[in-house]
Amino acid sequence: MKGLFISIEGPDGSGKSTQIKLLRDYLQNKGYDIALTREPGGTQISEKIRNIILDKENKSMHSRTEALLYAASRAQHVEEIIKPALKENKIVICDRFVDSSLIYQGIGRGLGIENIYDLNLFAMQDVIPDLTLLFDIDMCRAKKRKENRGNLDRLESEKGTFHEDVFNGYKKLKDLYPKRIKTVRANGSIKQVQEEIINIINDFLEN
Repeated sequence: MKGLFISIEGPDGSGKSTQIKLLRDYLQNKGYDIALTREPGGTQISEKIRNIILDKENKSMHSRTEALLYAASRAQHVEEIIKPALKENKIVICDRFVDSSLIYQGIGRGLGIENIYDLNLFAMQDVIPDLTLLFDIDMCRAKKRKENRGNLDRLESEKGTFHEDVFNGYKKLKDLYPKRIKTVRANGSIKQVQEEIINIINDFLEN
């Protein structure tokens, strides 16, 4: 099998982290070679950029600076981790990719989806997920999960309408890329969500 790139998207508190690990274990048990990674981050350089982006001390960071840092982290990540893994015919599972920038910076920060996509074209080098799982969850439930974690980072701590704008943005995301993006109903139990993901993955692999 040739390399496969799967990205996992959704608002903070949607349960991605738990399901990503379960998906990795499921695919490994089926004999697939898995590369599990995340954004921003995934490489030593990208993780340092992540720390700058999410540091609560950097409250004065301009939205354009934030968008450029995400793209810079992504460029290193694609070059160092994603492209080599795909060449080795691995399944890459990435916690967030360019869609997060489209929503968080394009919509949440008001910079425009097209502007953010154009900015990231150079960083991605034509590397686009083959499949994106979009976690759809009730906003109140996600907010409660996030608050229970405590120690929120700079973006998680944003006030005003930022997170509401992000939630609404994710609702529209599937309409932008209907062939690539599959919605996962994330309000259910861990087992229910896992079963739905497995069904989507198996259908995709069979086709």
